Amino acid sequence: MSRNIDTELLDELARFTLGDMCRICGVHAEFLVELIDEGVISPSSGPSARAAQPWQFDGIAVVRVQRAVRLQQDLGVNLAGIALALELLDEIEALRRRP
Repeated sequence: MSRNIDTELLDELARFTLGDMCRICGVHAEFLVELIDEGVISPSSGPSARAAQPWQFDGIAVVRVQRAVRLQQDLGVNLAGIALALELLDEIEALRRRP
């Protein structure tokens, strides 16, 4: 069961673990890993040869995962389509912010 978070309160400074992301967005860890593989989200830190920390995600990743879930559930969009749609939405938002 997903728990909605007020996305207005999220920012880049907020940090969430993989487990937090699963609970907040109502998804399985496998789905998040697939989104990482597609480039939809990226952990701000994570397991590597140099870092023994678990993955950490920012508030923007929460918003992107929630959008990805809606695209998949409401429209049946696959992972590649989700990545493309979110990229285009990002571009639209950037254009709207331009003076």
